[in-house]
Amino acid sequence: MATGARIRTATDDETIVEMLIRALERRDSLSDRERDALIKAVAEIRIHPPGDTLIRAGVSAEFSTLLVDGMLGRVFYMSEGKRQIVALHVPGDFVDLHSLLLKRLDHDVVAMSEVRVALVPHAVLRKLTETEPHLARMLWLLTVIDAAIHREWIGRLGHSAAVRIAHLLCELQMRFAVVGLAMPDGFPIDLTQADLGDMTGLTPVHVNRTLRKLREAGLAIVRDGFASIPDLRRLQEFAGFDPTYLYLENRSR
Repeated sequence: MATGARIRTATDDETIVEMLIRALERRDSLSDRERDALIKAVAEIRIHPPGDTLIRAGVSAEFSTLLVDGMLGRVFYMSEGKRQIVALHVPGDFVDLHSLLLKRLDHDVVAMSEVRVALVPHAVLRKLTETEPHLARMLWLLTVIDAAIHREWIGRLGHSAAVRIAHLLCELQMRFAVVGLAMPDGFPIDLTQADLGDMTGLTPVHVNRTLRKLREAGLAIVRDGFASIPDLRRLQEFAGFDPTYLYLENRSR
């Protein structure tokens, strides 16, 4: 267990999986039985402070983690204490479903803010794959979308700093909107400039200059834990943002 975590036993509380259900139903319909199976799959709730490491690379995993509140990062630590954040998770994301098959992760999962997570035992997930094949495919879809987001992040490293950060803001606006947490003119973003730099391959100083450039251009203002976007379409055009890789169309899976 990660240092600093507070634990409570899960109850049959639909709000725990509400964001996950929203994310899934944006892409396909769920039956009442499937929703109930997700609610009952949760064994435990944990709350972690910012900076806490929830999952450590190489440690055997017996459960998968659903993010309920806050933001989580997938992190690689490099020489001289440097780190690279290779993915960011928002509420409704099942962070490590792939650990069901891999049994361990090759990276750390770190709380970027205070987070509340729900733990689902691998034994329960294995049973779901046997008894609820459609739901299993929907959960598989989430891991495939995770991979698509990884590819998009890698591809964006070839663009300018302003485009990288603008694209990240467009993506987060869309992902928060899917689970009902975005507003028409922005979304909460509890990240530091160092965090943004570790996601985009930029130094904090470069991030600071880039955010100022976006602000002066009237494209985005990131301040006090909120990303304000006066004209989302204009920001998307600047970033060349195409949400196709998020696979938001509702289709039979």
